[in-house]
Amino acid sequence: MPKPLLPARERILKAAAILFQALGVKAVSVDAIAEKAGLTKRSVYYHFRSKDDLITAYLEARDEPNLALFQRWYAEADGGIAEKVAAIFHQLAAAARHPKWKGCGFLRTSVELVDRPGHPAMVAGRRHKKRVEMWFALTFAQRLDESEAGELAREMMLLLDGGFATVLLHRDPSYLESAGEGAARLIRIRIDE
Repeated sequence: MPKPLLPARERILKAAAILFQALGVKAVSVDAIAEKAGLTKRSVYYHFRSKDDLITAYLEARDEPNLALFQRWYAEADGGIAEKVAAIFHQLAAAARHPKWKGCGFLRTSVELVDRPGHPAMVAGRRHKKRVEMWFALTFAQRLDESEAGELAREMMLLLDGGFATVLLHRDPSYLESAGEGAARLIRIRIDE
C-alpha cells in the first residue's frame, strides 16, 4: 500500500528544510523547493507569501524539536548538572561526525542574512537561541540565584555556538567535545558539584 502524501504545506517545509540545510537559504530557489516537494511554484506561494516567509517557517519549525532534543539528551544523561550538559555537547559532536552534517541551521541562516538584522528569520533565530539559553538558566537556577544562573547560561551558549562554528571551520567534531568539557568545568566551579 503506497504511503499517503503529506499535506502540501508540510511537503514544502520538508523540501525546504532538506535544501536549505544542504545548500543554504540564499542558494535555493523557490522553483527548486517546488520541484523537491512535487508541487508547482504557485502552490508554494499559496502557502507562503514569499521565500522570506518560507525561510522563517523553516526555522520556526526547527525551534521546538531542537530544544526538545537538548532536553532529552540532558534527561537521559547520567551524573550531575555538569555531566548532563557535557552530554549535550558530546551528542552534538556525534551528530557532527555524520558526513551530511552542516551545522546549526539557525547560525548558518544568520550568517547568510547578516546584512538584514530585522529579517523575520533572524528574529526566529534569536528567539530560538534565547529559548535554549533560558532553558539552561532555568536548569542552573535549581542551584544558583537567578543572576548567576543567567550568566552561566550565557556562557553555555557561547561555548555551544562557538563549538558549532569551530567544527564547521575545521571539520573536527572534537571541538564540540572540548567545548562540552569546558562547559562542565565552568558548571562545577559555579555549582560546586
